Amino acid sequence: MSDEPKFPSTQPDAGPTAARSTLPMWIFSLTIVLLYLGAVYFDHHGGWFDARVYGPYVSAEELDSYQPKSGAAAVLAQGRKTYEMVCGICHGVDGFGKPGQFPPLAGSEWVNAKGVQRLTHIPLTGLTGPITVKGEQMNFPAGMAAMGAALSDSDLAAVLTYIRSSWGNKGGPVTADDVKNVRAEIGGHAQPMTGEEMMKMPE
Repeated sequence: MSDEPKFPSTQPDAGPTAARSTLPMWIFSLTIVLLYLGAVYFDHHGGWFDARVYGPYVSAEELDSYQPKSGAAAVLAQGRKTYEMVCGICHGVDGFGKPGQFPPLAGSEWVNAKGVQRLTHIPLTGLTGPITVKGEQMNFPAGMAAMGAALSDSDLAAVLTYIRSSWGNKGGPVTADDVKNVRAEIGGHAQPMTGEEMMKMPE
């Protein structure tokens, strides 16, 4: 037996160790599935990709119609806006009308006439009975009410200018003074006119 003194070991104690373990595959798969389902739910209910928020306009042309304009462009933009609200329901936003119900404005001799008096009378007095458009007689039982009577002179002028310059039409502009003069001529006794009566007045 040795009498030499024993000193404690100076080696650091490593402490307890744990065996390495891997994440179970089912937990990993479940996490991926939950993340995917959460993304789908957020996509449908979060509003990030909702067309009402990020895509309210269907074309660059439509977006451009809402941009500030001046001069002739402003008149056409206002005319188009009013036309689509007041006239487009019957005559169509494309100006082709509805067979057997409402006559076309695209290519119409009434629209492309040299003068604007007849054309201006129609929305101010209304129209009844048959009318000949593009060489074809059309009978529209419901007729047309005086849809432009409630519009201001400038708004109706803008609508008529838009109609005369759209869908291939080549008519010139209509001014607020043109509308004012026709309105004064009609006075407060506006009655729907027939196409035949319209044809008897100067263009």
